[in-house]
Amino acid sequence: MSSRERVYRVEAIVLRRVDFGEADRLLTVFTPDRGKLRLIAKGARKPSSRKSGHVELFTHDQFLVAAGRELDIIVQAETVEAFLPLREDLLRTSHAYYLAELADAFTAERDENRPLFHLLKDALGWLCTADDLALLARYYELHLLGIVGFQPQLFLCGNCKKELSAGTNYLAPGEGSVLCQRCGADQTGTVRISANALKVLQFLQIHDWGTCRLLRLNTPMHAEMERAMQHYLLYHLERKLKSVDLIHRLRRQLEMNQR
Repeated sequence: MSSRERVYRVEAIVLRRVDFGEADRLLTVFTPDRGKLRLIAKGARKPSSRKSGHVELFTHDQFLVAAGRELDIIVQAETVEAFLPLREDLLRTSHAYYLAELADAFTAERDENRPLFHLLKDALGWLCTADDLALLARYYELHLLGIVGFQPQLFLCGNCKKELSAGTNYLAPGEGSVLCQRCGADQTGTVRISANALKVLQFLQIHDWGTCRLLRLNTPMHAEMERAMQHYLLYHLERKLKSVDLIHRLRRQLEMNQR
């Protein structure tokens, strides 16, 4: 690091935080120019700390950072957008964890990815007011996969390259595509996907959120799309994200309370 970078300013979204030492917090943040960073917020757990309100999960911040021997240190912190609704509603909170965990899982430290930063920032903002959180999660998954190089081919069979039929097709993570009925019927590691669910995923992949948010889907359609996308993500990540179980537990609790 050059001498002029001993202190630098960085825009960041807080992905993770853990207690560190007696009063500090260790943050994992995502930035547009420097990718994912681990930073120390010294004294952030003290009630008197000026940093404490600015290093909350999912906040969009501006940091002044000093280079440290092992970890860089946040000297000053200012909140750009707090996304307060994400802390006032447990289901929105769980989805915010999911957005952040996906961005974390698909990126390496200090690997610059400006498009992903802006997708995450925009998605956290949309999450504050979205009526259909599951729809937003599917939109985010598809667009994140496109940015990080794992975009599924949803319009042509990944094997024979023909247009997919209106019947049942097969999402094949290993192929990075959907397979038609003929090519996918005997393939292992695939998941069936109906014509209607595929049409919605195709729509989400090629349109912006302002258009996609107008879609109205029933519960079975949501369940099928989520099952397909989780199958695809699990293959590429090789592990299940913790926030997925949190979302499912909260959904079940809400359903029980509404009975």
